[in-house]
Amino acid sequence: MKILCTICARGGSKGVPNKNIRILNGKPLIAYSIEQALASDLFEHIVLSTDSEDILQVGQSYGAQAWFLRPNELATDSAAKVPVIRHAHLEAEKYFQQHFDVHVDLDATSPLRHVSDIVLSMKMFIDEGADILMTGSPSRKNPYFNMVELHEGCPQLVKALPKRILRRQDAPKVYDLNASIYIWKREALLNSDDLFSDKTSFFCMPELRSIDIDTLADFKIVESLMRHKEEV
Repeated sequence: MKILCTICARGGSKGVPNKNIRILNGKPLIAYSIEQALASDLFEHIVLSTDSEDILQVGQSYGAQAWFLRPNELATDSAAKVPVIRHAHLEAEKYFQQHFDVHVDLDATSPLRHVSDIVLSMKMFIDEGADILMTGSPSRKNPYFNMVELHEGCPQLVKALPKRILRRQDAPKVYDLNASIYIWKREALLNSDDLFSDKTSFFCMPELRSIDIDTLADFKIVESLMRHKEEV
């Protein structure tokens, strides 16, 4: 089984300028995902998809393979992730002149994942015969208990049950998708943008390892955890 890994890193981050190559506890943010991918020893190739020459060069210096820049239509802040990953997959197949059976995408902004998260999610993907696997963590909020939407100005539970839930512990378990790891079979990635089917598996990660750096506050939280060597 040939497994391809991609790490996607756009240059035009608005929340944190130059986020993907900003120094985090001594090295660029993107370096963490590259090093985790290398340490997992799962992948034929680890390919960087970016629209930035600076990110491309930093990624190469940490061991990612990078030889192309994304087309403009896939480099905007409104571009969906799956088409970006699909483009990288096809570029890799063309460059390496081979098909890859499985595609793993590691989010560049999730530096706290463990290598074991990558290895165990791949094991689940194989064991369950999934077409797609996504990762997430237990949610602090619950649409059956304490999440509302407004109807004509009045708050209503997002997911009301016939019998009102009075304690969070009694509500159905729900999860936040953390985008840390996505896995596809080749055909599933190339043929659809949809992530949800009866052959989609879910791998649960702890909350702290699920932090996705989107804002400067997120960056500072992760930096603090790393500096204080908190066990995540």
